[in-house]
Amino acid sequence: MTDKPEFLYEEHPDHPGWHRWGLKNSDRYNTFLGDMMVRVEDGTCRVRMLPERRHSNLGNNVHGGAMLGFIDVALFAAARSFGLIEAGTAVTLDLNTHFVGAGKIGDPLEAQVELLRETGRLLFMRGLVVQGDGPVAEFSGTIRKPTKR
Repeated sequence: MTDKPEFLYEEHPDHPGWHRWGLKNSDRYNTFLGDMMVRVEDGTCRVRMLPERRHSNLGNNVHGGAMLGFIDVALFAAARSFGLIEAGTAVTLDLNTHFVGAGKIGDPLEAQVELLRETGRLLFMRGLVVQGDGPVAEFSGTIRKPTKR
């Protein structure tokens, strides 16, 4: 696949077996989530971020909006890591999420994403967000792949 020049998808120099995932330009939404890493293992894409104070709510946990943003970006990171899309031009059609625990600031969050089905234009995916040894959220979503030019 050919990556778009504004997107970052490369071997992570400090974490063998992981890729950096994100945007090179800092004035887009994705950069608010911070540095992210991805890897595929046994058909599951693992996407990690480290929540910071800027991602917190007044209870000093990960804000629900930051969690939803992370999950949405994780769907695309997984789709790209599975080799199903190029970065940048697909869209989220739906995202269903159930929060089952509080995300802690300062501890890595990991979205574990799996592909349920691929059709000509759609990707049906689901997963868990975990922190430590427990779940924080479960989700499912549909991505529409870009139109081929």
